[in-house]
Parts: sequence; C-alpha cells; structure tokens
Amino acid sequence: MTRAVNLAAVGSNANTGGTLITSGTAVASTSGTSIDFTGIPSYAKRVTVMFNGVSTNGTANLFVRIGSGSIQTTGYTSTASYMTTGPSTASDTTSFIIRSDNASNNICGAMVIYNISGNSWVENWAGGATGTNQSYVGGGAVTLSGVLDRLRITTSNGTDTFDAGTINILVE
Repeated sequence: MTRAVNLAAVGSNANTGGTLITSGTAVASTSGTSIDFTGIPSYAKRVTVMFNGVSTNGTANLFVRIGSGSIQTTGYTSTASYMTTGPSTASDTTSFIIRSDNASNNICGAMVIYNISGNSWVENWAGGATGTNQSYVGGGAVTLSGVLDRLRITTSNGTDTFDAGTINILVE
C-alpha cells in the first residue's frame, strides 16, 4: 500500500532571504509499505527528507527513490553505513539506501538530495536510532531522465510495513 502526498496541493511557503522553501505535509509512517511525495516543483534544487522515529516491522533497509514522471529504480550509486561497535555497510544501485537491520530502530535524521547539474542529483544522509546506540551515514548519486517531480520512501524488500514515526520533506 502506497500513501501519497501531493506537495503542490498541500505545501506551505516561506520566503527566507530569497530562497523559497516549500514544506510538504508530515506523513505518519505507521502503516503501508511506501510513502510518496509528488508534485515537487520544477524549480527544486534541494530536497530534504526528514525522518522522526521511523521504523518498520522488519529488518530491511530503507530506500529513498526519486523520479521524473515515475519512480526511477535503476542507475543509482549509493552506499550507507550504520555504526555501533563497528561499521556495517551496504550499497545499492536501485535507490538511495539507508542502512538498517533492526525492527526496533526508530530512525531520526535527514537525507538531503542536491541537484548538481541538469537532471543529475547527489545525496547525503546522516541520522541515528533511538532505542539503540547506532548512528547512520551515507551518500549517493543518480541521473534522472527529466525534471525531478516525485520521491518515494520504501524498504529494500518492498514488504516490510512502516509501524512508527513521521516523514516529511522540504523543497528549495
């Protein structure tokens, strides 16, 4: 089950010194297997995905995918790690990956996706998990076929269900 938020329909704007920041509506990540944000405006040069206490009922990694007209599932170069007593790293070519391994992890942090040129995007990720002593880092890149207009948060297996937290985005 995918839940979608159309940013163009529900966003609020704030002018901060010449930069237009558009906020989506926070989505409770308490059910379903994916969360979509659509209607990202064509002027977007930076998209921040914010996670507050997000978890799933399984151990699959979280995936953030972007797209132009549809969600892109190829062409990514992405690596992410979590650290407790030592690092655990994973890579992916179908998404920007957030490394996780524990259903009890409530992930808090932000992934910032930057337009580097044309339809090419890079991202960096930093966060932590409440309830465990884990911190998260990651980065990646992808080139879209057109202008970024949507984003999806899901899991690597596509079947783990969100069971806690809130997700929102900021667009600049």
